[in-house]
Amino acid sequence: MDLLLEETVPGGGHTSLIVKRGQSLRITDLHGGANASVLLINATEKSERLNLPDTLKCQHTAKLTAGHCLYSDMGRVLAAIVTDTCGWHDSIGGVSNAEEVYERYGAGRYQELRNAFYRNGADNLLVEMGKWGLGIPDLLMTLNLFSRVDVTDAGALNFVPGNSKAGDYVELYAPMNTLVVLTSIQHPLDPNPEYAPRPVKLALSHSERDVAELCRTSCEENVRGFLNTDRFFL
Repeated sequence: MDLLLEETVPGGGHTSLIVKRGQSLRITDLHGGANASVLLINATEKSERLNLPDTLKCQHTAKLTAGHCLYSDMGRVLAAIVTDTCGWHDSIGGVSNAEEVYERYGAGRYQELRNAFYRNGADNLLVEMGKWGLGIPDLLMTLNLFSRVDVTDAGALNFVPGNSKAGDYVELYAPMNTLVVLTSIQHPLDPNPEYAPRPVKLALSHSERDVAELCRTSCEENVRGFLNTDRFFL
């Protein structure tokens, strides 16, 4: 692996970077029980963003793992999941906001806790999005890596603790220049009564094109998705 960048996002932290066409981003749960809420955006045309309903619908699944693609609202592939040791990533739970964090964990103010103050997912993402000229109207669908949410027979959402173990990782290959905005924050449905977000490690590297072949050929829809993406660069 031709490593370009390696960094750790602390629990409660946030970051953003462009994963260029032909590069891969590996995200690792360092201690187990992490949740990384992620936005994906076309770095060239930022009005094009991750569309999770289309992602699930065209691949006939609600369980995103290796071999699946993450689609934009233009039918192009923003990222392909080429490796995944966790096996399930939540696409329906959304991200926490300030009110939810206050109700669950208490005030957790900077005045008393300094850098250990309680953060929330929405504000963390907005801080990073602001660095790229984006704001509240652009805060749309988030994918929660390492978390699993099931739907009960009664239609309720059920968070599954312990879905990710220490050392689990997911690797995203970028067939286009993709802006990744990420925060390592607890899932909004996590029943843990304590504010305890876990860190994740990022590793950016060059990749061979064939690393995404499983994703490209896993279904006819993905063949078309990659073709649509390649046309964008003609």
